[in-house]
Amino acid sequence: MRRLLFSLLMFCVMPAWADGHDQLYKVAGWPEQRAHFNDALSAAQQRYQNSLPPAVFQALVNNSNQRFSPKAVDQRAEAQLRKTLADPKPALTFFQSPLGKKIVAAELLATRRDQLAKNAKGLPKMQASDSRLLIIGHLAQALPAREAGAEVSLAIAGVAADSLSSMIPGLLGGGQAQGMLNGQRERLMEQIGSDLNNTLLYVYRDLSDNELEEFATFAESAEGQAYYKAALAAIRAGLAVGQDTSTLRQ
Repeated sequence: MRRLLFSLLMFCVMPAWADGHDQLYKVAGWPEQRAHFNDALSAAQQRYQNSLPPAVFQALVNNSNQRFSPKAVDQRAEAQLRKTLADPKPALTFFQSPLGKKIVAAELLATRRDQLAKNAKGLPKMQASDSRLLIIGHLAQALPAREAGAEVSLAIAGVAADSLSSMIPGLLGGGQAQGMLNGQRERLMEQIGSDLNNTLLYVYRDLSDNELEEFATFAESAEGQAYYKAALAAIRAGLAVGQDTSTLRQ
């Protein structure tokens, strides 16, 4: 009887253990963030509709929809998260906590379509105490916000260029294209970094100083750094900026 109970217990526990990365992917809000990205992608596509010939516009839509199909992005990102993050348990525990859920909710709110439209001309200037500014400074150093923001911006901005390149093969040599991409990435990171503290103050404005400090402590820890390093790798894999669309076909 004991063996039977033990076997049943293991049967119930093992899938949860084996699926830790999948749980983390969902708990940390990745599917929702990908959906928000696709909202921004649709808006970017529509901006070109009146300025491009119908055939070119349709090629743009088809190409970007193929590259950024929800299933493909999720598969690439989660596969990279599994590959890069050896142990998902510490991050999963953190994001399952009340504070972790509050952080994810704040991040999802900030990237929602209506919120992006509301803040299209810039975020309000946030006022904060010296102690809160100090915590935000630590958080800004610990989070890969510059790098992740640059990848998302490049993915959205590259919709037209990627489609044009696919229609006219060899328009840019591989080395030339990669050099331009790296230059854009560096410029975007500088732009994001110049106002990063204010951005973080705005996104996490509903966190108390103690909650913000606890978040910074996790982000700076070895476990937190392992997660955020893997998260950046997952974003890059999911968005596949600069990769030939034909190589991403399933």
